[in-house]
Amino acid sequence: MREFDLDTLKKECKLAAVVIDDPYYKRKKSYLAFPLKQVLALGFAEGAADIAKENLVFEALDGYAKPSAGARAVEDGGYLAFADADHTHGSEPGWEPIDRRGLDPGPYYVVWAKPEQSDANGYPWPFELASIEIVHFEKKYPYTLPTASAAGSAPWKGFEIFRTQCLSCHSINGQGGKVGPDLNVPQSIVEYRPIPQVKAYIRDPQTFRYSTMPAHRELSDAQLDQLIAYFTAMKAQKHDPGAQQ
Repeated sequence: MREFDLDTLKKECKLAAVVIDDPYYKRKKSYLAFPLKQVLALGFAEGAADIAKENLVFEALDGYAKPSAGARAVEDGGYLAFADADHTHGSEPGWEPIDRRGLDPGPYYVVWAKPEQSDANGYPWPFELASIEIVHFEKKYPYTLPTASAAGSAPWKGFEIFRTQCLSCHSINGQGGKVGPDLNVPQSIVEYRPIPQVKAYIRDPQTFRYSTMPAHRELSDAQLDQLIAYFTAMKAQKHDPGAQQ
Protein backbone atom coordinates (compact mmCIF):
# COMPACT_ATOMS: atom_id res chain seq x y z
CA MET A 1 0.00 0.00 0.00
CA ARG A 2 1.37 3.39 -1.03
CA GLU A 3 -0.29 6.56 0.23
CA PHE A 4 0.11 10.09 -1.11
CA ASP A 5 -1.30 13.29 0.33
CA LEU A 6 -2.42 16.23 -1.78
CA ASP A 7 0.82 18.17 -1.28
CA THR A 8 2.84 15.22 -2.61
CA LEU A 9 0.57 14.87 -5.64
CA LYS A 10 1.00 18.58 -6.36
CA LYS A 11 4.79 18.17 -6.30
CA GLU A 12 4.93 14.97 -8.36
CA CYS A 13 2.12 15.40 -10.92
CA LYS A 14 1.25 18.08 -13.43
CA LEU A 15 -1.51 20.39 -12.25
CA ALA A 16 -4.36 20.85 -14.73
CA ALA A 17 -7.54 22.90 -14.94
CA VAL A 18 -10.18 20.97 -16.86
CA VAL A 19 -13.69 21.80 -18.02
CA ILE A 20 -15.90 18.77 -18.68
CA ASP A 21 -19.50 17.78 -19.31
CA ASP A 22 -20.17 16.04 -16.02
CA PRO A 23 -22.72 13.17 -16.22
CA TYR A 24 -23.63 13.48 -12.53
CA TYR A 25 -24.19 17.25 -12.45
CA LYS A 26 -25.51 17.13 -16.03
CA ARG A 27 -23.72 20.34 -16.99
CA LYS A 28 -20.24 21.71 -17.56
CA LYS A 29 -18.01 21.71 -14.50
CA SER A 30 -14.51 23.06 -13.87
CA TYR A 31 -12.01 21.09 -11.81
CA LEU A 32 -8.47 21.36 -10.53
CA ALA A 33 -6.92 17.99 -11.24
CA PHE A 34 -3.96 15.79 -12.09
CA PRO A 35 -3.70 13.54 -15.19
CA LEU A 36 -4.94 10.16 -13.98
CA LYS A 37 -2.22 8.17 -15.73
CA GLN A 38 0.43 10.24 -13.93
CA VAL A 39 -1.21 9.48 -10.59
CA LEU A 40 -1.37 5.78 -11.44
CA ALA A 41 2.28 5.73 -12.54
CA LEU A 42 3.29 7.41 -9.28
CA GLY A 43 1.14 5.14 -7.13
CA PHE A 44 2.10 1.84 -8.72
CA ALA A 45 5.67 2.81 -9.69
CA GLU A 46 4.98 1.46 -13.18
CA GLY A 47 4.70 2.98 -16.62
CA ALA A 48 1.40 3.35 -18.46
CA ALA A 49 2.21 0.38 -20.72
CA ASP A 50 2.54 -1.94 -17.73
CA ILE A 51 -0.53 -0.57 -15.95
CA ALA A 52 -2.51 -1.08 -19.17
CA LYS A 53 -2.03 -4.84 -18.75
CA GLU A 54 -3.61 -4.86 -15.28
CA ASN A 55 -7.14 -4.72 -13.90
CA LEU A 56 -7.96 -2.01 -11.38
CA VAL A 57 -10.64 -1.33 -8.80
CA PHE A 58 -11.47 2.24 -7.76
CA GLU A 59 -12.91 2.21 -4.23
CA ALA A 60 -14.88 5.07 -2.66
CA LEU A 61 -15.57 5.99 0.94
CA ASP A 62 -19.23 4.92 0.67
CA GLY A 63 -18.42 1.37 -0.50
CA TYR A 64 -18.67 1.99 -4.24
CA ALA A 65 -16.13 -0.24 -6.03
CA LYS A 66 -15.68 0.31 -9.77
CA PRO A 67 -13.63 -2.25 -11.75
CA SER A 68 -11.76 -0.94 -14.76
CA ALA A 69 -9.34 -2.32 -17.31
CA GLY A 70 -5.93 -0.74 -16.84
CA ALA A 71 -5.83 0.11 -20.55
CA ARG A 72 -8.93 2.25 -20.10
CA ALA A 73 -7.66 3.93 -16.93
CA VAL A 74 -4.48 5.17 -18.63
CA GLU A 75 -6.25 6.66 -21.64
CA ASP A 76 -5.64 10.34 -22.32
CA GLY A 77 -8.56 12.36 -20.95
CA GLY A 78 -8.70 10.87 -17.45
CA TYR A 79 -8.10 13.16 -14.46
CA LEU A 80 -8.01 12.89 -10.69
CA ALA A 81 -9.85 16.02 -9.55
CA PHE A 82 -9.03 17.36 -6.09
CA ALA A 83 -11.18 20.49 -6.12
CA ASP A 84 -14.20 22.08 -7.77
CA ALA A 85 -12.71 25.26 -9.28
CA ASP A 86 -15.90 27.26 -8.81
CA HIS A 87 -16.21 26.31 -5.14
CA THR A 88 -12.58 26.65 -4.08
CA HIS A 89 -11.29 29.84 -2.51
CA GLY A 90 -7.75 29.89 -1.21
CA SER A 91 -5.80 26.71 -0.52
CA GLU A 92 -8.65 24.62 0.90
CA PRO A 93 -10.41 22.49 -1.79
CA GLY A 94 -14.13 23.11 -2.11
CA TRP A 95 -16.88 21.03 -3.72
CA GLU A 96 -20.46 21.37 -4.86
CA PRO A 97 -22.65 18.58 -3.38
CA ILE A 98 -23.19 15.74 -5.84
CA ASP A 99 -26.06 13.37 -6.77
CA ARG A 100 -29.42 13.02 -5.03
CA ARG A 101 -27.75 12.36 -1.68
CA GLY A 102 -25.98 15.71 -1.71
CA LEU A 103 -22.59 14.15 -0.96
CA ASP A 104 -19.25 15.93 -0.82
CA PRO A 105 -17.34 14.46 -3.80
CA GLY A 106 -13.98 14.88 -2.04
CA PRO A 107 -11.29 14.08 -1.33
CA TYR A 108 -10.91 13.02 -4.97
CA TYR A 109 -13.16 12.57 -7.98
CA VAL A 110 -12.15 10.74 -11.17
CA VAL A 111 -13.40 12.66 -14.22
CA TRP A 112 -13.01 12.28 -17.99
CA ALA A 113 -12.62 15.10 -20.50
CA LYS A 114 -13.46 13.52 -23.87
CA PRO A 115 -17.10 13.22 -25.02
CA GLU A 116 -16.75 9.49 -25.70
CA GLN A 117 -15.59 9.00 -22.08
CA SER A 118 -18.71 10.48 -20.48
CA ASP A 119 -20.44 7.12 -19.93
CA ALA A 120 -20.23 6.47 -16.18
CA ASN A 121 -21.06 2.81 -16.78
CA GLY A 122 -18.19 2.28 -19.21
CA TYR A 123 -15.61 4.52 -17.52
CA PRO A 124 -14.76 4.86 -13.83
CA TRP A 125 -16.26 8.10 -12.46
CA PRO A 126 -15.98 7.49 -8.70
CA PHE A 127 -16.30 10.42 -6.34
CA GLU A 128 -15.28 10.24 -2.66
CA LEU A 129 -12.35 8.21 -4.02
CA ALA A 130 -10.34 6.51 -1.27
CA SER A 131 -8.06 4.06 -3.09
CA ILE A 132 -7.06 2.50 -6.40
CA GLU A 133 -5.97 -1.13 -6.38
CA ILE A 134 -4.47 -3.50 -8.93
CA VAL A 135 -6.49 -6.71 -8.64
CA HIS A 136 -6.75 -10.22 -9.97
CA PHE A 137 -10.52 -10.37 -10.15
CA GLU A 138 -10.86 -14.08 -9.49
CA LYS A 139 -8.77 -13.69 -6.31
CA LYS A 140 -10.47 -10.57 -4.96
CA TYR A 141 -14.05 -11.63 -5.83
CA PRO A 142 -13.94 -15.46 -6.10
CA TYR A 143 -17.50 -15.98 -4.79
CA THR A 144 -19.00 -13.89 -7.60
CA LEU A 145 -17.94 -16.39 -10.29
CA PRO A 146 -20.59 -18.84 -11.63
CA THR A 147 -18.11 -21.71 -11.46
CA ALA A 148 -20.81 -24.42 -11.63
CA SER A 149 -21.85 -23.20 -15.09
CA ALA A 150 -20.24 -24.14 -18.39
CA ALA A 151 -17.83 -21.68 -19.96
CA GLY A 152 -19.56 -19.48 -22.51
CA SER A 153 -23.02 -20.20 -21.08
CA ALA A 154 -25.69 -17.61 -20.31
CA PRO A 155 -24.68 -17.34 -16.61
CA TRP A 156 -21.11 -16.45 -17.58
CA LYS A 157 -22.34 -13.88 -20.09
CA GLY A 158 -24.57 -12.47 -17.36
CA PHE A 159 -21.61 -12.40 -14.99
CA GLU A 160 -19.70 -10.18 -17.42
CA ILE A 161 -22.66 -7.78 -17.45
CA PHE A 162 -22.82 -7.85 -13.65
CA ARG A 163 -19.09 -7.18 -13.39
CA THR A 164 -19.18 -4.12 -15.64
CA GLN A 165 -22.63 -2.72 -14.82
CA CYS A 166 -23.57 -3.80 -11.29
CA LEU A 167 -20.62 -4.77 -9.13
CA SER A 168 -19.63 -1.17 -8.45
CA CYS A 169 -22.68 -0.80 -6.19
CA HIS A 170 -23.88 -4.35 -5.49
CA SER A 171 -22.23 -7.45 -4.12
CA ILE A 172 -22.76 -11.16 -4.66
CA ASN A 173 -22.01 -13.35 -1.64
CA GLY A 174 -20.62 -10.33 0.18
CA GLN A 175 -18.12 -9.45 -2.55
CA GLY A 176 -18.41 -6.24 -4.53
CA GLY A 177 -19.78 -2.75 -3.90
CA LYS A 178 -21.59 -1.84 -0.70
CA VAL A 179 -23.76 1.07 -1.86
CA GLY A 180 -26.72 -1.18 -2.76
CA PRO A 181 -27.87 -4.49 -1.26
CA ASP A 182 -26.24 -7.86 -1.79
CA LEU A 183 -28.10 -9.61 -4.62
CA ASN A 184 -27.52 -13.22 -3.54
CA VAL A 185 -27.47 -13.58 0.26
CA PRO A 186 -29.30 -14.29 2.38
CA GLN A 187 -31.73 -14.60 -0.56
CA SER A 188 -31.15 -14.04 -4.24
CA ILE A 189 -33.03 -11.19 -5.86
CA VAL A 190 -34.72 -13.78 -8.11
CA GLU A 191 -35.96 -15.72 -5.07
CA TYR A 192 -38.12 -12.94 -3.67
CA ARG A 193 -38.91 -10.75 -6.68
CA PRO A 194 -40.78 -11.81 -9.85
CA ILE A 195 -38.33 -12.00 -12.72
CA PRO A 196 -40.29 -9.58 -14.99
CA GLN A 197 -40.19 -7.06 -12.14
CA VAL A 198 -36.43 -7.53 -11.68
CA LYS A 199 -35.84 -6.90 -15.38
CA ALA A 200 -38.05 -3.82 -15.41
CA TYR A 201 -36.34 -2.43 -12.32
CA ILE A 202 -32.86 -2.92 -13.78
CA ARG A 203 -33.88 -1.19 -16.98
CA ASP A 204 -35.52 1.84 -15.33
CA PRO A 205 -35.52 1.93 -11.50
CA GLN A 206 -36.99 5.44 -11.37
CA THR A 207 -40.35 4.06 -12.50
CA PHE A 208 -40.48 2.12 -9.22
CA ARG A 209 -38.93 4.56 -6.73
CA TYR A 210 -36.57 7.51 -6.64
CA SER A 211 -33.09 6.23 -5.95
CA THR A 212 -29.47 6.70 -6.93
CA MET A 213 -29.46 3.52 -9.02
CA PRO A 214 -28.90 4.43 -12.68
CA ALA A 215 -31.12 3.23 -15.49
CA HIS A 216 -29.76 0.57 -17.83
CA ARG A 217 -31.92 1.18 -20.88
CA GLU A 218 -29.04 0.20 -23.14
CA LEU A 219 -29.28 -3.46 -22.05
CA SER A 220 -31.07 -5.61 -24.61
CA ASP A 221 -33.71 -8.18 -23.72
CA ALA A 222 -31.11 -10.88 -24.38
CA GLN A 223 -28.65 -9.24 -21.99
CA LEU A 224 -31.30 -8.97 -19.28
CA ASP A 225 -32.02 -12.67 -19.77
CA GLN A 226 -28.30 -13.41 -19.35
CA LEU A 227 -28.17 -11.34 -16.18
CA ILE A 228 -31.15 -13.25 -14.79
CA ALA A 229 -29.42 -16.51 -15.75
CA TYR A 230 -26.41 -15.38 -13.71
CA PHE A 231 -28.54 -14.55 -10.65
CA THR A 232 -30.37 -17.86 -11.00
CA ALA A 233 -27.11 -19.82 -11.18
CA MET A 234 -25.63 -17.99 -8.20
CA LYS A 235 -28.55 -18.77 -5.91
CA ALA A 236 -27.19 -22.35 -5.90
CA GLN A 237 -23.68 -21.06 -5.08
CA LYS A 238 -24.29 -19.13 -1.89
CA HIS A 239 -21.50 -18.12 0.42
CA ASP A 240 -22.93 -15.93 3.16
CA PRO A 241 -20.26 -14.14 5.23
CA GLY A 242 -23.01 -12.62 7.38
CA ALA A 243 -24.27 -16.03 8.46
CA GLN A 244 -20.79 -16.98 9.63
CA GLN A 245 -20.40 -14.09 12.07
